[in-house]
Amino acid sequence: MFSKNRDRLLTSEIAQEFLAALLAKPKVKRLLSHEYFSVDGTLLKAWASMKSFRPRVGSGSPPDDGRNGERVFRGEKRSNETHASTTDPDARLYRKGHGQEGRLSYMGHAVMENRHGLAVSGEMTDASGTAEREAALSWVDRRSTKRRITWGGDKGYDVFDFVKALKERKVTLHIAVNGHVRWNGIPRKSAIDRRTTHHCGYRISQCIRKRVEEIFGWTKAIGGLAQVKIRGLAKVNAAFLLGLAAYNLIRLPKLLEAPA
Repeated sequence: MFSKNRDRLLTSEIAQEFLAALLAKPKVKRLLSHEYFSVDGTLLKAWASMKSFRPRVGSGSPPDDGRNGERVFRGEKRSNETHASTTDPDARLYRKGHGQEGRLSYMGHAVMENRHGLAVSGEMTDASGTAEREAALSWVDRRSTKRRITWGGDKGYDVFDFVKALKERKVTLHIAVNGHVRWNGIPRKSAIDRRTTHHCGYRISQCIRKRVEEIFGWTKAIGGLAQVKIRGLAKVNAAFLLGLAAYNLIRLPKLLEAPA
């Protein structure tokens, strides 16, 4: 009975409505900034083993005797185009950087208001190199108001097409400059101009935006989402949204008690 009720409640619509209802309460709404925001993404490990990542056509190499037989991946080329997890087909193989191992993962995205560092929106997507920017644009397009806002983010958002798209949507970019030095010794050209980086508001946003890591840290370490215990993008998305709401609920008592 508990599992059936969990499945009924664990939907993206209910989780989103719960988070929105919490933020809409008058006492909570007064705490929120409606102009200054930060965004970031994080990887959540899927509830699937690398042994389940098999070719889409055929069954791959036969498993050894036993339920948890050994598999040797040496020399085998694997990608999301040719392989999929038999345990959780929605999970994607992804690695955070060169030299790091790939893992079956989902990517969670959180939008934080900069006044008190509360999570105001979130979304779970497939893990990919463009997922963070796509999720950011999606949130901006869903806004109920078209007033100008500031948008803090790390250097992963420093991409010309993305910056151009946000400027067209009346968003002031407070994104960290990606000054990565290329193999030829020439620094990468940034999409963020000096007029923006020299503004005092930019420096403030760059300090505050890092607080979004506190949201991810809590949802993973305390909320138990470092590795999700459910499968499928829809259910993982619902669990992530409920995790963001839980983070807000933990912080709200102290914020509401503080003198105005």
